[in-house]
Amino acid sequence: MPTFTAPDGTRLAYRTHGEGDPLVCIPGGPADSLYLGDLGGLSAHRRLIVLDLRGTGRSAIPEDASSYRCDRLVDDVEALREHLGLPRMDLLGHSAGANLVIQYAVRHPERVRKLALITPGTRAVGLPIPGDMRRELAQRRQNEPWFPAAFSALEAITQGTGTDWDAINPFFYGRWDTEAHRHQATARPGNDEAVALFGAEGAFAPEPTRAALGAWQTPVLLLAGEFDLNSPPAAMARFAALFPDATLVLQSGAGHYPWVDDADRFVATAAAFLG
Repeated sequence: MPTFTAPDGTRLAYRTHGEGDPLVCIPGGPADSLYLGDLGGLSAHRRLIVLDLRGTGRSAIPEDASSYRCDRLVDDVEALREHLGLPRMDLLGHSAGANLVIQYAVRHPERVRKLALITPGTRAVGLPIPGDMRRELAQRRQNEPWFPAAFSALEAITQGTGTDWDAINPFFYGRWDTEAHRHQATARPGNDEAVALFGAEGAFAPEPTRAALGAWQTPVLLLAGEFDLNSPPAAMARFAALFPDATLVLQSGAGHYPWVDDADRFVATAAAFLG
């Protein structure tokens, strides 16, 4: 597994899949990037450079825990670009990783060629997702056999009285089958400190970030999953509207991991955008 050194001396690792023009991929979580795999076969179209964020996967744990903060991780992405020798790069961010990709793009707009945001988190741009929005979306799954237990757990979490996050996992997939069970096990973050400090105070500056995105000139894809409880389609439409000209795609039947729910459809959308 190739590695490089971050500006503070932390040794960081990344995976590669496929050949051709590179696409730098930033995972969510922060979690081991293993859960991204080759993004359903997108590696047949692009060479995927998949970063393990510090303290996850095979990247080292930093000496300074405050460096887990999202805005400070921008320097790691820039160090990866320099390591790869790319004057400009295409960037893909999934879930919480999209917050990092957005902050990188705002700080280094001249280094970004295309931007793909896959079921992105919204903290970097300050878009709240109300509990009622999640609840209404969840109720569309009421004919699923797992729904009663999962919805009960969701209600408790929404009301601040529950903590059974595993119980609501089915809401993040278009199909809660054996493959989804297996994937969920790989997507679970393993470094609680990294997760807790990712969004620490000062990590995000929503107002200037939104202002910068309002003048964004490079192509943007924002892909939403029809059933994604983490990044509901209504919130994703508001996110896309922050850009002058973003392509918003709703993948039907998909949840938070669209390359797992329908790899062919996901790859077709992403490959068409990336070119």
